[in-house]
Amino acid sequence: MKSCFLLAGLVVGTACSAAPPAPTGAKPFVETVVADFDAPWAMTFLPDGRMLVTEKAGQLKLVSADGKSAITVAGTLPVASEGQGGLMDIVLAPGFASNRLVYFSFSETGPGGKGVALARGKLSGDTSGKPRLDGVEVIFRAHPYVDGNGHFSGRIAFSPDGQHLFFTNGERQKFDPAQDPKASLGKVLRLTLDGKPAPGNPLAAQGFDPAVWSYGHRNLLGIAFDSAGNLWEQEMGPKGGDEVNLIQPGKNYGWPRASNGSHYDGRDIPDHKAGDGFEPPKVWWNPVISPGGLMIYSGSMFPAWRGDAFIGGLSSQALVRVDLNGTNAAKGDQWNMGARIREVEQGPDGAIWVLEDGADGSQGRLIKLTPA
Repeated sequence: MKSCFLLAGLVVGTACSAAPPAPTGAKPFVETVVADFDAPWAMTFLPDGRMLVTEKAGQLKLVSADGKSAITVAGTLPVASEGQGGLMDIVLAPGFASNRLVYFSFSETGPGGKGVALARGKLSGDTSGKPRLDGVEVIFRAHPYVDGNGHFSGRIAFSPDGQHLFFTNGERQKFDPAQDPKASLGKVLRLTLDGKPAPGNPLAAQGFDPAVWSYGHRNLLGIAFDSAGNLWEQEMGPKGGDEVNLIQPGKNYGWPRASNGSHYDGRDIPDHKAGDGFEPPKVWWNPVISPGGLMIYSGSMFPAWRGDAFIGGLSSQALVRVDLNGTNAAKGDQWNMGARIREVEQGPDGAIWVLEDGADGSQGRLIKLTPA
C-alpha cells in the first residue's frame, strides 16, 4: 500500500491502494453529519462555537455552530489549486478574542514555480452577515518555489506560550531540499508572530536558513502541541513508512536518506536504525494510512482518550488514534470511516469533528463524533 492524494479521480504524484483499514471493534462514537463542503481542507473553531472552514479551491467559509449556514468570507488571496495545492490550514491567533487575527496557508504561483505561503488578516463583519478578512498580508513564503503540484504541507501551530508560530514546509516531491540547509523545504520552521525567523533557532549558527527548527521531512500534514508542551508532527512516507514524530530542535529526521518505506520504483531506502544520525519516528505504518490532519485531544467528552493524538487517514479512509505517553507513542485504534478524512479537530464541548476530503468529486462532509 502506498501514500496518495486522490484528486478529481486522478492519483497525483504518488501511487496508492484503496484497501480499507482493518476494523478494531465497534465504533465507540456516534457520527452526526453537520454540513457539506467542496473539497474542504481545514477548520478551526471561533470562541462562540462557529467555525472557519477552508475549501481547496480557495473559498473560506464561516459556518454556524449547527452547520445550517455557511457564508463565504471575503478577503482571501488567489490560490494555485492544482494537484495538492489550494487554500490550506487556518488557525486563530493567540489573543484572537481581542485582536481578531486569523492565520492561514495557501499555495501560489511565483518566481520559479509554486510554493506555500503563510498569511494573516483580521476577521470582521462576522456578526453582520458580511464576514471578511481585513488587512490581509503574506508574512512568509517557502523557498525556493519550484515546479510541480505536490507536497506543499502548510500546517500551522502556535507555541503554548503564544510567542512563536511553527509552520511546515513540504519538500515538494524534490527529495534533496529536505537536507539542504539553505532551503525551507522539508522543514519545520519556528517563526515570530510576524513571520520572521525566530531568534535562537538551533541551526542558524551552522549556516541553515535561520527559520529552521528541524529538517529531513517529506510531506508534513499535521503538527500540534500536547499539554506538556511536546511538539508532535505526522508526515506521509513514500511507498510505506508514514510517520509520527516528536519534533526536537535541530534534529534531522532523515528524509530522503532514511525511511521505513521505499521508492515507488522499488528502489530501497535505508530504514531508520540506531546510530545512523537521524531521529527515528515514534510510530510508523506499513501499509500506510496516508495521514491528513493531526489533533491532540484534551477534552472531557472522551476522558479515556485525553492526551492522545488523532489523525485523519486519506487512502486508509480512517480515523486513527495514537497513544501518547510523555515523549513515547504507540498505535491505538483505527476506525473505518468509509471516506477519506482530511482534518480532525476538537470542538469546544469536547466532541471530535472530522472533515472528509471530498477531493474525488464528492461532497466533503463535516461530521461530529460524540460518545456512543
